[in-house]
Amino acid sequence: MKKQILVIGRHGEILQTVLRLINANEQWEAKGTLEDAEAIRIFDRFSFDLILLTNGISEHCENSLRLYFTDKRPTVNIVQHYGGGSGLLTTEILQALSEPAVSASSHQIK
Repeated sequence: MKKQILVIGRHGEILQTVLRLINANEQWEAKGTLEDAEAIRIFDRFSFDLILLTNGISEHCENSLRLYFTDKRPTVNIVQHYGGGSGLLTTEILQALSEPAVSASSHQIK
């Protein structure tokens, strides 16, 4: 079964590139959005193994999303992806999928 990844970003072209790179891996399937409310709706409809936050999300929005996701599903991993090419993206995803989730309370939330 493919690992399910939710990608949330703020820049359409970057989001589309990240989705294309993730979906090129036959072991992964990604859905993505630019909007927090839509991310929550998608998250509530599907079972994700990983949430990938791309560059441009404000600290406030990131903290709110992390709290929501980990409250609903404490075992989901959430990773911040700042860019750096497909090799780094693949490494980040593989590492996140192999590690236990870190609870929202472990993050510095302001």
